[in-house]
Amino acid sequence: MTAGEVRARPGPPPALALLAAAHGGPALAVTAIAGLLALRGALPPPDAATVTAAVLAGQLTIGWGNDLRDLPRDRAAGRADKPLATGELPVGTVACALAAAALACLVLSALTGWRGALANVLLVTGAGHAYNLGLKATRWSWAPYACAFGALPSVVTLAGPGTAWAPAWATGAGAALGVGAHLLNTLPDLADDERAGVRGLPHRIGERPSRALAAVLLAAASLLAVLGPAGSPPAWALAALVPVAVLTVPVLTARGRTPFRAAVAVALLDVVLLVAAG
Repeated sequence: MTAGEVRARPGPPPALALLAAAHGGPALAVTAIAGLLALRGALPPPDAATVTAAVLAGQLTIGWGNDLRDLPRDRAAGRADKPLATGELPVGTVACALAAAALACLVLSALTGWRGALANVLLVTGAGHAYNLGLKATRWSWAPYACAFGALPSVVTLAGPGTAWAPAWATGAGAALGVGAHLLNTLPDLADDERAGVRGLPHRIGERPSRALAAVLLAAASLLAVLGPAGSPPAWALAALVPVAVLTVPVLTARGRTPFRAAVAVALLDVVLLVAAG
């Protein structure tokens, strides 16, 4: 290499780039929640694995669809964290991965039974795509999150032997977690979104009200997870509200992606509470 040459910085491996374009962290977190709920629902291991895989496939389509939809905006904003925007990942590769994941989502969802399939395809995955395709830029940006996270427990219960909708407290806890996560996930991109004409609920009410509302919603979800199941909550379940309170601190004060990560931690903690109590 001569003195005037600059060695190109290698990009991530294709598999990692695809995972990044699929918003791998949130997708895997939602999948983990579905898997834990399936465990609590006492599904046979093959059925639990099928439900979890169906949810994962749907989440992958949402992430890839989001990055394909936002590609011009991400390029204009110089998003170095987006493999599609940087050119590290070809558009055709992501489009093919999206098509494969969509087919897998349909097939795997069908294997869980038609009720669970409709819940996953329409209410969970469909809500995510409705957000990508336009609701994210409206005051109704919170609605797809409430729908998808609220319906997630029912994807599991409808796949079980009882084929029943999840109880109202579980649906409410999921919806509250979803809206709280939406508010916090949007905060780092408020300025870029505004310049691009995207004005969802967090943009309209502002950063501080979004943080406060998210903290209230996460606390409400945790209370529902502890107090919702039949019978008196055990002492250890009430004690689990302490780390929830601790995680509220970064929700209200931290910058960047930390508040969203705190919301994901609260969600996983709430699901672990349900599994332990189940």
